[in-house]
Amino acid sequence: MDPKSFSVLGAALIGALACAPAATRAAEPASAAAEAAAEQVRAAEPARLAARGLLIAIAPAGERLVAVGDRGIIVLSDDRGASWQQVAYVPTQALLTGVCFLDPQHGVAVGHDQVILTTGDAGRTWKRSHYAPQAQGPLLDVWCGAGGEVIAVGAYSAYLRSVDGGASWREVAFKPAAAPAGAGGASHAPAAAAPGGDEERAGGGYHLNRIVAGGAGRLYIAGEAGHLYRSDDGGASWHTLLSPYEGSFFGVLPLSAESLLAFGLRGHLYRSADAGRSWQAVDTGTVAMLTGATRLDGGALAVVGLSGVVLLSGDGGHSFTLLQQADRAGLSAAVPADDGRLAVVGENGARLITPPGGNAPVPGASP
Repeated sequence: MDPKSFSVLGAALIGALACAPAATRAAEPASAAAEAAAEQVRAAEPARLAARGLLIAIAPAGERLVAVGDRGIIVLSDDRGASWQQVAYVPTQALLTGVCFLDPQHGVAVGHDQVILTTGDAGRTWKRSHYAPQAQGPLLDVWCGAGGEVIAVGAYSAYLRSVDGGASWREVAFKPAAAPAGAGGASHAPAAAAPGGDEERAGGGYHLNRIVAGGAGRLYIAGEAGHLYRSDDGGASWHTLLSPYEGSFFGVLPLSAESLLAFGLRGHLYRSADAGRSWQAVDTGTVAMLTGATRLDGGALAVVGLSGVVLLSGDGGHSFTLLQQADRAGLSAAVPADDGRLAVVGENGARLITPPGGNAPVPGASP
């Protein structure tokens, strides 16, 4: 794997990071200097064009949209993505890579230096609840559940859990059960859970790029080197899924109780109708890295990626139409906006994309 690709868009677009691959990284003890640095707070700087810089993740907070990105910048939109305002004070200058909300007011953002921020007013103000630059493993995504449950994941199988809405954190060893031999029936040769028979690598060391909910206590993680994981008990335990692809995955989009999409490097996208036990390849018409996905009103689906790629499906993810944005600027995440539009973030910040036909549903979508 390209050692820069794990940070989804941050490293892929600006070369912000260069780290050893998961298989070769050795843990380093925290130095006194690193521990002292952990106590310092450098706030994000005001930027006139904050909403046009590199933004990595976006999430709804009730009717508000919240996007996070480079140098600790957080921007808010109260008109579904038509305009944006930078948050006045954010206690970090680290690249922020993930954001989620437990309810319209309470949310969590994560990023490099293992920084974790929390908000109790829909993103208007933030405070730092965790910071561990000595860990040398950036956090790449975060999931917010019910009852204060929050899970943050990242490089080298970083896995942190909170039961109080992000106020305090406990690091947990990520040790998924191996994929059962011969299970499933994937339509492509599966990547082994532990290439080379290295049992230790089966449960730790791979970058965990994205964590999403599939409903009823089910969670999925997309990881590097073809690794996909599923939990059926809210993250208390995990098992490795047989994978249809050996390249890295950067996202999973659950569609129903059993159906989901998984996507990643070189335009690879797969659909499962049995919760990840088997997979079918879906033609995307692109070799661009796919980085984010969302469901739209009316049953349509959208997947976004580098080079301005937007893929739209009206048949539940069985087929997609490629819409190449004229500026070819990389896109990292998307959420639904009003009138069938997409609110997207990426290399050129936040903007709205209108699918063909304006506010009409995507052809083939359910009424």
